[in-house]
Amino acid sequence: MPGLLRGVARTAVVAGTATAVSNRVSRRQAGRWAQQEPAPAPAPAAPPPASPPAAASSMEEKLDQLKELATLRDQGVLTDEEFAAQKARVLGS
Repeated sequence: MPGLLRGVARTAVVAGTATAVSNRVSRRQAGRWAQQEPAPAPAPAAPPPASPPAAASSMEEKLDQLKELATLRDQGVLTDEEFAAQKARVLGS
């Protein structure tokens, strides 16, 4: 019986040691991978504020500007709030 108990104890020690080493290796590898990950890309710069329209009196010019603003909004360059502000500026309200 003492031989059996000694074998069980030895197995428990080996298994515990293997688990501890495995956990430490996993933590070290995770730390290294975290250091190697590239930094997130910086957010795109906001578009420069549009200059006031130079006598955009004709309706066709206003429509062209609104179409351009809508395209920029759809591409994600302008937020909905920025689009609304620029639209109000173009329409003169």
